[in-house]
Amino acid sequence: MRKSTIERATAETKVTLSLVVGGEGRAMANTGVGFLDHMLTLLAGHGRFDLSVTCVGDTQVDAHHSVEDIAICLGRAFQEALGEKRGICRYGSVLLPMDEALILCAVDISGRGLLCYDLNIPAQRVGDFDTELTQEFMQAFAREARVTLHLKQLSGGNSHHIIEGAFKALGRALRQAASLDAALGEAIPSTKGTL
Repeated sequence: MRKSTIERATAETKVTLSLVVGGEGRAMANTGVGFLDHMLTLLAGHGRFDLSVTCVGDTQVDAHHSVEDIAICLGRAFQEALGEKRGICRYGSVLLPMDEALILCAVDISGRGLLCYDLNIPAQRVGDFDTELTQEFMQAFAREARVTLHLKQLSGGNSHHIIEGAFKALGRALRQAASLDAALGEAIPSTKGTL
């Protein structure tokens, strides 16, 4: 089973996160940031990941440290759960509609963390969530998971829909990329022989 548990404690946050890649899509998120809990539940459901995450953070300041540290832990867990990445498809992409929003997400489990981010979120806040933290989350996740991640908004005007579309699309692209390719067997999906 491809799984990992990560703990991270700093002066700003304490995060405990468990991840199973190729699970049933169950999520338990208690991060202190309600909108992020919702997004992580969607990510897990669409990615078919079993995810459990708790965070005690300095949300009296704002949600920045919690959001970033959770993304760091999720990225590390994803990278660790895949190990040498033997037999994975490696690439995944989806064009995901969320009402009027249309989001393109493409992932390469490349061993190189990179984010290309092109979301134009019109509102500064969705509820209590600072929408610029969407990019912070994606940046920290891509870096720690060591994946190349492209997120592009093709249409959309509702900030909630754009962010929700991005998290759902990320889940589906990761699910595709991390899935096992029977034709590969135990081979690493790279002509270099390593990822």
